[in-house]
Amino acid sequence: MTLPLIVRRSLRQHLLSTLVTAFSIALAGGLLMSVWIVKRQAHDTFTGQSGGWDAVLGARGAKLQLVLNAIFHLEASPGNVPYQDYLDISSNRAIAAAIPLAVGDNFHGYRLVGTLTNFFTTEYAPKRTFAVVPGGRLFEDGYREAVLGSFAAKRLGLKVGDTFQPYHGLNFDPTKQHEELYTVTGVLEPSNTPADRVIWIPLAGLQNMSGHDPNAAADVSAVLVKLRTPIAGQQLDVLYNRQGNRLTFAWPIAKQMADLFDKFGWFDQVLGLVAVLVALVAAGSILASIYNSMNSRRRDIAILRALGARRTTVFAAIVLEAAAIAALGMVFAFGLHFAILSAAGAVIRAQTGVVLDPFAPDAVMLWAPAALIGLSALAGIVPALKAYRTNVADGLAPES
Repeated sequence: MTLPLIVRRSLRQHLLSTLVTAFSIALAGGLLMSVWIVKRQAHDTFTGQSGGWDAVLGARGAKLQLVLNAIFHLEASPGNVPYQDYLDISSNRAIAAAIPLAVGDNFHGYRLVGTLTNFFTTEYAPKRTFAVVPGGRLFEDGYREAVLGSFAAKRLGLKVGDTFQPYHGLNFDPTKQHEELYTVTGVLEPSNTPADRVIWIPLAGLQNMSGHDPNAAADVSAVLVKLRTPIAGQQLDVLYNRQGNRLTFAWPIAKQMADLFDKFGWFDQVLGLVAVLVALVAAGSILASIYNSMNSRRRDIAILRALGARRTTVFAAIVLEAAAIAALGMVFAFGLHFAILSAAGAVIRAQTGVVLDPFAPDAVMLWAPAALIGLSALAGIVPALKAYRTNVADGLAPES
């Protein structure tokens, strides 16, 4: 009788315990891979997501808040920036492009952001600019028109030609509806950036909307900046952050997001520790499952020995059985991993616009299965030693 056949028959004979133990391995493997990939992809995506911009100019305040508000459309604006400051930085020779943004309103929770049409022609990624789905067009400055991000359009059910009335504030309040009526002129093609969650309108449209302070009608919330050279960033950092006291120049954007993740590094470590502990518990369940069944297997092992099987063969069969249970569990773990990552990705996209790819290859998909199968094989050594020491005569003795 070959070793694989012995293992297969043993797995089938103890099918219930095999499936239950394999499921625990699936939970451990799925959780371990999901936690690892969500952590890595979230870090890489957020720190690498700048929308094609190098810096953000805004009111005096925290740089991180400014970046979250202008790039990721999260948080509230730290304050307004006089329009003249936008003109000043846009005319600076060190600046390749500068686009003003104005925020302060929403439609059913999706932010309205006022900007200029130049925003859509600026590359948000190498050789990629925002494009409107065929059949639509960009809004025209001075008109009550809107262009919707793909995600916002899908969730709101709006299409070209539809109209809507915005609500005051960043949080939806049905009692604070504006009187202005906006017409959807276009929907952006998916860009997998936070811009997909935004309703874009002309800058002047948001600045002059009813209910806003007329004294701040010309102000903007932030200015997106693209630099000609990295040295320009250092110069503007000194100009605005060290010498000035009115404005904040958040540069580089990636550093601000990296600092945010560094602050929550302990949380990543906790999640990783939990995943490792679950893996250890799963390996322990294999040890307990096989070890507790050894008394019922004594006769089977004795018969195998009487038929000519060596002690080493019996030992190897138990270890291989433990590894086989783990391998079976890891097959299910991949399905669980994709389900967890898809659900987590949907939540992250809905809240931030950042897209995670559950099917992106990652080294954890190789070393996690190998580690869990190896760990389970090690756990199988304890019951394998008990099988190795089984006395043939005692195992074949009639049971009273």
